[in-house]
Amino acid sequence: MDLKRILPIFSYIFHPIFVSLYGTLFFFLITNSFFYNSQIIVTLIQVTILTLLLPLSMYFLFRSLGIVTSFTEASISERKMPIAVQAVLLFLLIKFSVSRDTVAELYFFFLGGFFSSVIVLASVILKFKASLHMIGISALTSFIYGLSMYYQLPFVNLIAFCIVCMGLVASSRLYMKAHTYSELIAGILIGAVPQLFLYQYWL
Repeated sequence: MDLKRILPIFSYIFHPIFVSLYGTLFFFLITNSFFYNSQIIVTLIQVTILTLLLPLSMYFLFRSLGIVTSFTEASISERKMPIAVQAVLLFLLIKFSVSRDTVAELYFFFLGGFFSSVIVLASVILKFKASLHMIGISALTSFIYGLSMYYQLPFVNLIAFCIVCMGLVASSRLYMKAHTYSELIAGILIGAVPQLFLYQYWL
């Protein structure tokens, strides 16, 4: 199969709207023995509602109103409202749902995501279109790397896989002509740096 036909698929699989849920599922996959099943289920429901279902609902609302036109290739002007909504929902998640006392790793993962959202919102206001896809997957990769260090687990192959996926997502965005190289690099930095900075508070 032609790689150029496969590449756009990665823009959907690693769409930023799914990253929070991916990170949460992975966290509980390796820490499930530390929590009651009820805690895991409640947290997953909260994360799903606030980072996936509500943003998807808002997307369809914005699309019906003509505020956005594409799920994967929004213009600079179309990004302001969805990113602002994402920032608010992440703030609500870390303020009322994900506790630093019980799931510190997840708390700082979402806090890093909130910082990334604020930074990218500022970049949009300044008319710079950083890649949201690269923000999402670089933040997820940084989180997985942090978990591997914290729990002393050999995730070498998984981290390598994540890095390969970063390359595939970047290639996908270039192939779809959604971003330039500078926008992709900016996305990687905006996604990874807040996560790396917050390592000092939970590692």
